[in-house]
Amino acid sequence: MSTADQMYDEAIALQQAGKLDEAVAQLENLLKEQPNFALAHAALGVFYGKLGRPDDAVQHAQQVCELEPDDPFSFMAMSLICQRAGRRAEAEQALGTAMEKQWAAYRPEQH
Repeated sequence: MSTADQMYDEAIALQQAGKLDEAVAQLENLLKEQPNFALAHAALGVFYGKLGRPDDAVQHAQQVCELEPDDPFSFMAMSLICQRAGRRAEAEQALGTAMEKQWAAYRPEQH
């Protein structure tokens, strides 16, 4: 049996070989075994967007934000996926959250 990392790497290799549907199937199988594997959700957010399935893309982007709530990049990716899906309000909210988290991470210490 493959580890989650191996399954993820195989899915990315499939995507890079132009086999996007197979990559999605691999990632969906991975999530059946490891439902909290954030990288798989992140990849599915992008891949579903490429396949013209914006609702699925947004769902997986939201899952990444829930799994990685302190990562500004998760919210930036969510914003981009929502923009592409035509969900302006959600995109703006995610962008705002990304900026807040980025600011909090790099804000100079108060003396």
